Amino acid sequence: MSQFIESIKIEDQKPFLLNLHQKRVNETFAYFGKEGTVNLEAVVKALDPDENGLFKLRVVYSLDHTFSTRLIPYAISSIESFELVEHNFLDYAFKSEDRKIFDQMKARAKSPEIIIVKNNHITDTSFSNLLFKKGKTWYTPCTCLLNGVQRQHLLKTKKIKEADITLQNIREYSHFQLINALNDFDDMFIYPLSRIRNLPGNDDDFLL
Repeated sequence: MSQFIESIKIEDQKPFLLNLHQKRVNETFAYFGKEGTVNLEAVVKALDPDENGLFKLRVVYSLDHTFSTRLIPYAISSIESFELVEHNFLDYAFKSEDRKIFDQMKARAKSPEIIIVKNNHITDTSFSNLLFKKGKTWYTPCTCLLNGVQRQHLLKTKKIKEADITLQNIREYSHFQLINALNDFDDMFIYPLSRIRNLPGNDDDFLL
């Protein structure tokens, strides 16, 4: 049976964006025609994290309501370079535990992280949504593969806007950053666009 995953930020014993994680779990059960859900609030309460610091709570669950948990210390790290990789048929609307396709794309890349291009449109990295800066405003691609909880939160609070970001207009943006449930806006990890090794117009081609 397919398994799905939620990675929940726990900082100083407090869970973040739990309502959005729960919404995604509920939508996953509903989409596959399954009744009930996994109650993440009860999962966190039963775990009762009692240590301060930043942790990732990894919840792997199945549609038969079974689940497992793992609490992992988390630290955000800088990434040396990125590579645009094209995949026009990738579908990752649900947060599946099966990530073989991402591992395969990364294994073929020459950079430690990839930015996935689908039908000429910028989507996500292998593990996060993206933000791109133009002027003083941050934009997120409207063509994301997975509508992540942090992305939803930042759009709802009007801290970012959606935009159609493509291979043709990506150079209109000056910087970018990665966001997911564990990574919010972070001034320490804003990358210049030049950190993408094979931008259109550079000598390197995309990996197909």
